[in-house]
Amino acid sequence: MLRMNEIEYRQGDQTLFPRIDIEIKSGEIKAIQSTVNVRAVLLQMISGEESVRKGFIQIHHKTLEEDKQKYFSSLGICWYEEGIYERLQVKEYLTFIGSLYQSKASIKEVLQLVQLEEKARWKMHQLNRSEKRRVQFGRILMQESEVVIFEEPEVNVDLETKRVLHQFVEILQEKQKAVLILTTSTESAITIADTVYRLDEQGLHQIEVETEEKDRVKSLEIDGIETAEEEAQVQQTFQLNKISAKVEDKIILFDPQEIDYIESQNGQTYLYTRGEGFPTGFTLKELEQRLSHQGFFRCHRSYIVNLQKIREVITWTRNSYSLSLIDKKSSQVPLSKSKLNELKELLGVE
Repeated sequence: MLRMNEIEYRQGDQTLFPRIDIEIKSGEIKAIQSTVNVRAVLLQMISGEESVRKGFIQIHHKTLEEDKQKYFSSLGICWYEEGIYERLQVKEYLTFIGSLYQSKASIKEVLQLVQLEEKARWKMHQLNRSEKRRVQFGRILMQESEVVIFEEPEVNVDLETKRVLHQFVEILQEKQKAVLILTTSTESAITIADTVYRLDEQGLHQIEVETEEKDRVKSLEIDGIETAEEEAQVQQTFQLNKISAKVEDKIILFDPQEIDYIESQNGQTYLYTRGEGFPTGFTLKELEQRLSHQGFFRCHRSYIVNLQKIREVITWTRNSYSLSLIDKKSSQVPLSKSKLNELKELLGVE
């Protein structure tokens, strides 16, 4: 459905990203996590605002140059910042989009899906930012595009809009649409998409988001099963009162209960406390061993969370979960489906 073949972008001597190759087929949800600049350039290339100097971008096996009408009629982009008709009512706007694309979608069903049926006759300028984003989701449905691209879909929106987004993406997948998420947030990418990539000056790298159960089985096959006595010895060996992180030439020692959560990115592990991230020399596996007896939980392949910091377990869809934390930024970290029951047992809930 959407293919980016060996495209690259350079500015003078600077490489924003080298040649990359990615394809999103019908029914697939993929995400690319990157900087704001990389995201902006990708969108400009896809939308035709920036020329593709090397390689090509195809939608339905057609480039923009080969068949402009088919290219754009198959493409729907949900922009982070998008101009809308402020004086139109929500229903009027969706009706206008429907007539523009000769859509067969039901206005009533679309309004229900994006949870704006009670505000159908509100003018666009009366809506808050989150509600306007839901109108954008409705526009995508009215376009009935085969390829859908979201730019930062979870940034600066409320919890209800995030719930609508996750349900919306699931419906797009059921309709066999090809979905691409472009975001700066690793957590958002992992929570929404089935396949996640990180794109930087080194290229496109897939982030492993498989279930921890597969990793556990693989680990047992390689290392063998430890006895209860050996596990006890390991726990005693790794019990430390402080966890170290390094900032420039300084080493900072954190009390474990100061840490809100831990994240692994590109082989580097970060400790998050009071809204700030600090790089540490420990791997995620090492920290899991050191901190499990102090109330920390491996909630995802790339995340460890302090159980005392969990405010809420959020269910987006039947396969998508997040943990809302009590910290300075009200952070959300992904929760793997395979870890849900284990977490419930730890928290004493059913």
